[in-house]
Amino acid sequence: MSFQKAKDLLKLASMAASRHRGISVQEIAKEFSVNERTAQRMVQALKDVFPTVSHMTDSDRRRRWKVRETSKLGMPGLYDHELVALEMSIRRAEREGAQSEKDALCGLRDRLMATLPPIHARRAEVDAETLLEARGYACRPGPRVKTSEGMLKNIAGAIRGPYRLTLMYQGERDPEPKHRIIEPYGLLFGTRHYLIGRDIAKDDRFRRFRLDRMSDVEITVQWFEKDNDFDLRTYAEQSFSSFHSDAEFTRIVWRFSAAAAAAAREFEFHPKQELIDQGDGSLLVIFDASGLVEMAWHLAKWGDAVDVIEPAALRDMVSAYRTSPIKVRP
Repeated sequence: MSFQKAKDLLKLASMAASRHRGISVQEIAKEFSVNERTAQRMVQALKDVFPTVSHMTDSDRRRRWKVRETSKLGMPGLYDHELVALEMSIRRAEREGAQSEKDALCGLRDRLMATLPPIHARRAEVDAETLLEARGYACRPGPRVKTSEGMLKNIAGAIRGPYRLTLMYQGERDPEPKHRIIEPYGLLFGTRHYLIGRDIAKDDRFRRFRLDRMSDVEITVQWFEKDNDFDLRTYAEQSFSSFHSDAEFTRIVWRFSAAAAAAAREFEFHPKQELIDQGDGSLLVIFDASGLVEMAWHLAKWGDAVDVIEPAALRDMVSAYRTSPIKVRP
């Protein structure tokens, strides 16, 4: 059974279990955009996997199928549209001043999220933000790299598959674009957007491919087996932003002045940062990462409110911003 057929079967089982009267062949055909013969085969597959499927005949003399035993369904998690609907309801209740309704919905959301494995919960939270943006309930002002919507759709579909991607890519040292076949694992969004994956023509090392250097990105039907030990969040934690260099990976120590310490404490500069309060009211921020240029860009916003203790290379980069006349904290 293909992955798509397995997903369709699970969706069908959920529909047959949740609907009081079950589901008919005609409804299956409409829901999955198939003919009735295919819908009948889907019913047979449902009966093979869920032996307790029963049927009844409705008033229109149509047979309807019902899944009685749902233990095999388990808790498949939150679908994107379900999560965004819940988030939108919370915001609507907040706007209307319905505090008790808002509190109840927030409690429901938190309990649902608690049932998910951590990796799925993190993905659901990110998806909620993205979908809220798509619905016009949230936005991210400021400059960002333009990315083709069609390219992102192809990449997203390949990651979900997972299927290999074919594309033209011009690396920093390439005189012209080259054809690549990539096994995609995830995306990192930052000043520049990167696709994380493996180039099958090279070694098994995970590489970063800048989206602005890609063209002719196409999803293939070539399925590949993902490395289950790979975790996108762990991989991303090697960097300050989306750029990574093994040669730059080092210990980072910043000291924010007493005047800026409260504002700095509100930031998560890195998921594994350590915050240490100093006797004079200043704040040390310590973490390990690469991406010194990206750090310099960010620290420029803080002007003379921050000192770079380590590394020396970064301290040299930001020295020009120490006399910045801008006093507003980020």
